Amino acid sequence: MKIELIDIHKSFGSIHANDGVSMTVEAGTIHGLLGENGAGKTTLMKSLSGYLRPDRGTIKIDGREVAFESPAEAIEYGIGMLHQDPLDFPQMRVLDNFLLAFDRQLMPDRREGRGMLCELGARFQFDLDPDARVTSLTIGERQQLEILRLLALGARVIILDEPTTGISAPQREKLFATLRRLVADGTHSIVFVSHKLEEVEVLCHEVTVLRQGKVTGEAEMPCPVDRLVNMMFGRSLPPADCEPVELGSPVLKLEGATIPSYRLTVEDVDLEVRAGEVVGLVGLEGSGQRLLLRSCAGLAPIVDGRLTLDDRDVTHAPYGRFLEKGVAYLPASRMEEGLVSGLTLTEHFALVERDGPFFVDWAAAQRQAAERIQHFNVVGQPESLVESLSGGNQQRVLLSMLRSDLRLLLMEHPTRGLDVESARWVWQQLLARREDGTAILFISADLEEVLERADRVVVFYGGEMRPPLEACDTTVEQLGYLIAGKEHRTEEETPPEESPSEKRELM
Repeated sequence: MKIELIDIHKSFGSIHANDGVSMTVEAGTIHGLLGENGAGKTTLMKSLSGYLRPDRGTIKIDGREVAFESPAEAIEYGIGMLHQDPLDFPQMRVLDNFLLAFDRQLMPDRREGRGMLCELGARFQFDLDPDARVTSLTIGERQQLEILRLLALGARVIILDEPTTGISAPQREKLFATLRRLVADGTHSIVFVSHKLEEVEVLCHEVTVLRQGKVTGEAEMPCPVDRLVNMMFGRSLPPADCEPVELGSPVLKLEGATIPSYRLTVEDVDLEVRAGEVVGLVGLEGSGQRLLLRSCAGLAPIVDGRLTLDDRDVTHAPYGRFLEKGVAYLPASRMEEGLVSGLTLTEHFALVERDGPFFVDWAAAQRQAAERIQHFNVVGQPESLVESLSGGNQQRVLLSMLRSDLRLLLMEHPTRGLDVESARWVWQQLLARREDGTAILFISADLEEVLERADRVVVFYGGEMRPPLEACDTTVEQLGYLIAGKEHRTEEETPPEESPSEKRELM
């Protein structure tokens, strides 16, 4: 199925998100849509999948002009979209979420639905338990559920919007293998929306690049990276700088801490983080790193051991006490935990002013919103609803809401959904806090980012926390082995292969 987008325009107030965009997706290909945050990628794909109506322009399927009033109409034509944040009901079971695709049936046939789910799962090597609750799935598994749901509905063009955000390297490879199998028979096409150059390089057949709502170039892959970077940003990017900072006294101490959850328990944790220090936490999803991070913010209980902040015991203190002591927590689930749907940017900045007057000074709040929008390069206006922003711009809003005098900053995937230049800028802002004595503890699935930005790295495997490693003495390969539960061996440490005679003697 061939898709053509011709001269697509879409505006939100004064923001021209798509400005005359044209793009062609050939049948049986993986087409990359590349661009920095706020370039208009998601808006364009929402227009293609029926979530938005373009102000003007034409959409053609196999040469025939079409227009969609809703996502349901788009799926009838074979076009479905997998969003950055999974569209599911976490408290419901996998099978129930799958059956929601067939909402025209008041009482869907559960036996038939279970068979279809298992058959599609086996075909694409997705091991999903139909009776498991979605809350027990990783982000990668929730994506798999959505892909199966789209395929069951007959989708032949599947749009994936930043699908690798927040998933582990093994999950990413499994996703890529699935996408290659889908297009191999020529009946399916994939539009892969991303800002990650390395992923587009290894996966896509062709790529279209957007910048500030306009197409800046198209290319067949492989394509030189410098050319893609120039199309995205208008210039090549210099290497990242990382200035050393003298570390201060301990800010955070965990001594023999035990942190339970319904899935696993992290036991006997000993960790010290000093003022100005950056510590990265890595591991497969659900290995315990998020549980540790939440306990350091007062969001997960510690049942044994001790937690101190600046030598004050806060082991059983409520979340409000942690806020008072200068602790901030930046969650990965932006719209679920970090931001409030339905509120404007001005209203968000008014909410975080803990020391403000009893009655909100809306004029001052709007001025502050405008200043922070400009300083953090948010593509939006003070009156913009937060859910109308792209994922990357929502992340910038979260960062802009952090108070300046933090003692401990806890972050899940701080550059999730950000392009290369934006991620570099964010880390400049974060690392500048070290000079004021802020300690930083963060989770990331990007091992290169962890080694580049952290002073020390802590690996989690199955609820076990390994001793911290010095980032400057560690490689991505070593982390990969530890994350998989293996010890890394250098070539010098690998035992020599036994000769046939030695093997016979052992037998």
